Amino acid sequence: MSESQVKGELASGRRLRIAVFNRIFSPSGGGAERYSIALVEQLAQDHEVHVFAQQINHQWPGVTYHKVSSPLTKPRWINQLWYATSTWWATRRGFDVVHSHENTWHGQVQTVHVLPVKYNLFHGRSGWRLAVRWLKVVTSPRLLAYLGLEGVRFSRRANRCIVVTSNSLKNQMAATYPATGDALQIVTPGVSRVSGVASSAQQLAARQGLGLPLAGFGILFVGNDYRKKGLDALFQALIRLPDQAWLAVVGNAAHIPEFRAQAQAAGIAHRVFFLGAMNDVSEAYRAADCLAHPTLEDTFAMVVLEAMSHGLPVVVSSGQHCGIAELLNHETHALILSNPRDVAALGKALNRLLQDPELRRNLRDASLAFAGQHQWSNIARQQEKIYYAVAKASD
Repeated sequence: MSESQVKGELASGRRLRIAVFNRIFSPSGGGAERYSIALVEQLAQDHEVHVFAQQINHQWPGVTYHKVSSPLTKPRWINQLWYATSTWWATRRGFDVVHSHENTWHGQVQTVHVLPVKYNLFHGRSGWRLAVRWLKVVTSPRLLAYLGLEGVRFSRRANRCIVVTSNSLKNQMAATYPATGDALQIVTPGVSRVSGVASSAQQLAARQGLGLPLAGFGILFVGNDYRKKGLDALFQALIRLPDQAWLAVVGNAAHIPEFRAQAQAAGIAHRVFFLGAMNDVSEAYRAADCLAHPTLEDTFAMVVLEAMSHGLPVVVSSGQHCGIAELLNHETHALILSNPRDVAALGKALNRLLQDPELRRNLRDASLAFAGQHQWSNIARQQEKIYYAVAKASD
């Protein structure tokens, strides 16, 4: 579809019937889920959107929800095959666009939020190490199922668009599945609005509401996989900071017992506050003085952008580990860690924020400007353009 044809479709305001696949459609599910939800909310204003999910915790005007059964939630690979088959059967006709955020074979638009299974299994391996890994794969029904689904998902098709959330993920996808090269497009996450910096009164109210210390320097951590997002390194960095610094942890409550024990062993349990999963993290952003995101692996990291939209200074891993960092300048937009495992560097960066109000102000202003350039209202138009292109190609 040519550029002029796409513009014609956009100008005509043709209303599309769109199916969206996301197994867990809940704002507390994680970055991929919030990404999918935000696009649905934006595009439901102009199109007929149908969501197919196994867990639904969302209501929005104009959206039709379809509960997909889950007779076996474990093992997960069997459930994934069930979900892929069920959604294919339900949407094999009657939709202009099928958009999958899951490892499924069906869908002209496939949004990739994580590194490919194939990349994680085989990248950087050769010789006997590669042979051992292949032996592991061929003897594992789980890995064979995931690789099989992924291989079909990323196979070459004339009307398929594969959306990735960052340039680094685009490069990793192209290297892992070369046939996807021409189909890859970047659509980054966004924010609904630039909320701005919380006033002292708003911060105090947020801290009271969440049961956090009313005084001191509040560091916020947001992530469902505590280990992958670097919480253990953050604990070690907190030991190096003055007692006035404390840490609020938002995310999957299932990990709390293990990491509460770690905090107790490190002697910082009185300075660490576990808030569990939150459907709306806004109050936590208002309560904090900065965000720490020493992630080992994030294809983008929506939480960083969300924190920036609240004017929070951010300490984040480099682009090698975190996709959004490719768009940020060190000491202009954020403090960027070349190595998220370097506890000393992480502690030094956080201490700089604690001690230097001018640095915090400069990062705050740059963060707000950056977030203003990445709002969902604009990003949804990018996605809509892709929809019109694949719908036209499927006609």
